Amino acid sequence: MNVAQNIVAGLDRILTMELVRVTERAAVAAARLRGRGDEKAADQVAVDAMRQELNRLAIKGTVVIGEGERDEAPMLYIGEEVGTGKGPAVDIALDPLEGTTICAKNLPNALAVIAIAEKGSLLFAPDVYMDKIAIGPGYAYGVIDIDASPAENIASLARAKGVAVSDITACILDRPRHSKLIDAVRATGAAIRLIGDGDVAGVIHTTDPEETGIDIYLGTGGAPEGVLAAAALRCTGGQMQGRLILDTPEKVARAAKMGIANPKRVYQAEDMARGDVLFAATGVTDGNMLAGVKFGRNTITTHTIVLRSSSRTVREIKARHQDLDKF
Repeated sequence: MNVAQNIVAGLDRILTMELVRVTERAAVAAARLRGRGDEKAADQVAVDAMRQELNRLAIKGTVVIGEGERDEAPMLYIGEEVGTGKGPAVDIALDPLEGTTICAKNLPNALAVIAIAEKGSLLFAPDVYMDKIAIGPGYAYGVIDIDASPAENIASLARAKGVAVSDITACILDRPRHSKLIDAVRATGAAIRLIGDGDVAGVIHTTDPEETGIDIYLGTGGAPEGVLAAAALRCTGGQMQGRLILDTPEKVARAAKMGIANPKRVYQAEDMARGDVLFAATGVTDGNMLAGVKFGRNTITTHTIVLRSSSRTVREIKARHQDLDKF
């Protein structure tokens, strides 16, 4: 058995269920501060809980997508090493609280999210914007094209799905920068689901349109979130394209330091998350795919999905926790 096979076996045997514990802990910590209006506090407790759980894992982990760069984040910064130091060497992309504003306002679709892949497999992306387009599984490669117009992409998807354009729903972040995009999509006759935050969840929702009502994701959002979303799509067979928005010399220089030689490159999902990938997300607030954390008198209930790219396995785990001290 070669080194790569050893790493894949390690990911499969050790980390699938362990990842669930990591996102569960972060989600429960953040959920205690739902609706309190304090984004920073909710994010910090989620970071602390996720970091504590990560450091129990038998891995040599390096955070490649984290809470910021070393000088900007006290914990889980880009380049931080986590785990016990014993076990497979892995890249980690994470967002302990995806949708801090959502959590602070107790709105739908806040998540605790993590992806783990073989060392050197996740895109080392700077904290800049990324132009994104994504659809779920079941379509021939090339149905979407980031350089095509919104009308062309929606028409192409409708043909591939065998429905009218008016039956397509696009998910777009509700931002002033997307006003022209929103107008262009509405002009086609397609519907739009506007979201205030949480574009990882927005992309993931394309993987199950019958459940979520979302067929395609369009628009710009954070590049780190793009890598996390790409990891989820790699596990489900969806398609995604992304292009970093490096519109200043400073951003180009930062990207170059992170190994990005072509600032105009279009990344496919498999470019952003290569090899064997594990992905887990636990609901913090109720959402289209995942229920939020529920606090009972003597129990805590969590709802998690955990995905693996090599097997295309999708596990949905609803857990009722009676040992509350572990949180």
